[in-house]
Amino acid sequence: MPTYQHYSFDLWLTLIRSNPEFKARRAQYFFEHLNFSNKPLDEVLRIFRQVDLMVNHINEKTGKNIDADEMYLMVISMINDTHECIADIDVDDLYNRMEQLLFQYLPVVYSEQTIEVLNHLINEQGATANILSNTGFIKGVTLRKVLKQLGLDGFFAFQLFSDEAGYSKPHPEFFKLMFEGAQQLHPGIMPADIIHIGDNKLADVAGAQACGFNTLLINSTQLTIKNLTDNAPNVLIT
Repeated sequence: MPTYQHYSFDLWLTLIRSNPEFKARRAQYFFEHLNFSNKPLDEVLRIFRQVDLMVNHINEKTGKNIDADEMYLMVISMINDTHECIADIDVDDLYNRMEQLLFQYLPVVYSEQTIEVLNHLINEQGATANILSNTGFIKGVTLRKVLKQLGLDGFFAFQLFSDEAGYSKPHPEFFKLMFEGAQQLHPGIMPADIIHIGDNKLADVAGAQACGFNTLLINSTQLTIKNLTDNAPNVLIT
């Protein structure tokens, strides 16, 4: 695998993954406190999955960003089969409760190789790195705290989240923001000196390639983050 001056990483299912207990507890909270039509718990879980997938697809299609507050209001509306029920929802309080729940059931580092590889790239190879992540039910401000809690934040020179930028991958403007950050770290750097790593063929691979960056698709294939430090041929998707 070639070496690069700068490494751009997707976050979810690339560097971290959800604690499954969090999603169960989150659905339980909505089932108990925001379920005015008495839907069964498995229906509440199904609605969360539906909204998550729907919003991901919309954000990838439009390149824009539907925020966490809007997603939670969608879930409440769908649970209760009406939009009227959201009028009295305190969205700030609701999000704060969900954030507290997230830290009780913290996401986990994707694999035991993750920190080992990041340490090699940043501290031994001397490269720089960033996060370039689409967000959903969890905002960028919260994800920064998660990365710090997991001991990952120190590897990244900057972090970009779609809810803060107003763009979602694969929109070229989001990748442009990443490139501008890399240019501040390495004046004169070119797209060919950068690789973006992620698990999504459309958002991560197609989006980055359209902007001239190298890419590596991991975890959704037989490849893993370890391939960044292996001298294996033909693992780079360009």
